[in-house]
Amino acid sequence: MNPSRSGVAYGFGAYAIWGLFPLYIKLLDHVGAAQILAHRIVWSLFIVLALLLIGRNLRRLRTLGRRAYGLLALAAALICVNWGVYIWAVNSDQIVETSLGYFINPLVTVLLGVLVFGERLRRLQWLAMGLAAVAVVILTVDYGRLPWIALALAFSFATYGLVKKKADVDAVASLGVETAVLFLPALAYLLVLQADGSAAFVDAGWGDSLLLIGCGIVTATPLLLFGAAAVRIPLTTLGTLQYLTPTLQFLLGVLVYGETVPPVRWVGFALIWLALAILTVEALHRRNSRLREARMEAAAAARVASGS
Repeated sequence: MNPSRSGVAYGFGAYAIWGLFPLYIKLLDHVGAAQILAHRIVWSLFIVLALLLIGRNLRRLRTLGRRAYGLLALAAALICVNWGVYIWAVNSDQIVETSLGYFINPLVTVLLGVLVFGERLRRLQWLAMGLAAVAVVILTVDYGRLPWIALALAFSFATYGLVKKKADVDAVASLGVETAVLFLPALAYLLVLQADGSAAFVDAGWGDSLLLIGCGIVTATPLLLFGAAAVRIPLTTLGTLQYLTPTLQFLLGVLVYGETVPPVRWVGFALIWLALAILTVEALHRRNSRLREARMEAAAAARVASGS
């Protein structure tokens, strides 16, 4: 399999696992969200440390500077919020709203580019952002509240991505630092639960115990697949594949778990999808324009060189 095809396969696998993750969490819906989150942190650290040892990359952690560690500590706090809200929402039968959060995420990333890096929005990007704003207003009216779950997921994950980009540390080492930062509070929480007899681990049966341990595996696996995809295919291709995750979440919420989507809410989602389509088309058009310009410059340089 050539690198491009394998990259698409790896990317598809990563986003499919993230999209189907509610199926896994639902198996533990009798366990509190905070307890699932704590186990996800604890077992993820063990899995990541094992991967670093196998790949002989543990030394990489010693070479990180204070700035990288500080940024990754901030990233740890952001991903903790993201995971916690997501798990709670899934177990509260609000999977459709979680999908909305990850549909909105690319739009929030563009917004952060404007606010943090001072980037200027192009005409089609303004149109996409305007449609998204209208959609949020419609959904707020329909829900009778701000769609805070979706907004919390979108902003926490987009900011997490921004911080990770600034840290510039590979996925496995980064997750190792992030889970290490969160490990002691998570472990302390689980030990307290174990002491007062309210822990699900072991006491609730080996089935639940294995599922809780498995949280580490289902956290690390898609990250590894994503990392493998990122080095094989263009970011535009990877960016297009990302819509697989919220699409699968949306379908699970509606078709598998029977969550209702009133007509007005469909309008809000439709506007978000239209905004994403505009954003994607604009990005692809801009990328193709840059490639054409690069080819023209290369051709011109070749003509000059041959003429000399």
